[in-house]
Amino acid sequence: MLQTLNRQLNKLMPLITPASILIGVLSGSQLAAYTSWSPWLFAFMTFAGSISLSFKDFLNVLKKPLPLVLCLFILHLAMPLIAMGMGHVAFPGDFYTITGFILAAAIPTGVSSFVWVSIYKGNIALTLSIILIDTLLAPFVVPGILSLLVGASVQLDAAAMMTSLFWMIVVPSLVGMLLNQWTKGRVIASCGPWLNPFSKLAMAAVVAINGAVVAPYLTDFSPRLLGLAAIIVTLAAIGYVLGFGLSRLIGLNESDKVALVFNGGMRNISAGAVLAVTYFPAPVAVPVVLGMVFQQMMASLVGLVLGRQARARQQKDKTAAAA
Repeated sequence: MLQTLNRQLNKLMPLITPASILIGVLSGSQLAAYTSWSPWLFAFMTFAGSISLSFKDFLNVLKKPLPLVLCLFILHLAMPLIAMGMGHVAFPGDFYTITGFILAAAIPTGVSSFVWVSIYKGNIALTLSIILIDTLLAPFVVPGILSLLVGASVQLDAAAMMTSLFWMIVVPSLVGMLLNQWTKGRVIASCGPWLNPFSKLAMAAVVAINGAVVAPYLTDFSPRLLGLAAIIVTLAAIGYVLGFGLSRLIGLNESDKVALVFNGGMRNISAGAVLAVTYFPAPVAVPVVLGMVFQQMMASLVGLVLGRQARARQQKDKTAAAA
């Protein structure tokens, strides 16, 4: 029953986040009162995803680290700089909005990228290693990037943010990995069917709560809000395009390319929203929450492109073999 529920939730992933935001916006202050639950729900989501990580796969990826290095370049250098540039061009002097764009770009890759990479037969070991390393770096990288690019323009409690990321992401990830190691992978079969559907429901709850917090800024439908949404969609598309371009430039194999594309384009957007709501004024959270609306839909579109390319290659190979 739980496995059936999990399969249905996987199919509904592109709809879950926008529906959750709509629920949050409509509920307003009723759900906003549960903001303190978000970090705990997110820690549960991280733990549920991390039980699939093994130290052996991680060490194997480190032997050929180029795809990993390229992904970290996209996530924490190229995209934050592009987000800052677009923010200054589109909203000059609006430091809260610019900070929101940078935060949306600088947060670590999304745990849900694992789902998309597995669907399109990408390199699972590479994906899990990227998630692990990016997760462990997050408490240092995210506050560091914000301090460097935002500086004194917005009040930033870097130490508190590092502590929050440590407990939300690093600790549950390490606990999950240690369980994987201790049980020799058996924890995936024993606990995975229980954890997977509830982790997706937890994500929906986090999205709804954060949507409620920024509801006053999302209900005011205006050209400005449309502009924010357009920039968020453009930034997400650029992340995927960089993944495509760099993978072709250095000649990665197909499975590595799929992993780089999804991990370069997706973000742990729920963590970003928790940080934005907890440590910044509400306007900073608006770009991040908008990212929640479009992330899974963008991933599904990219998946369609990858699937079409894979079918075209298979057809070409069959034709060549027949000739």
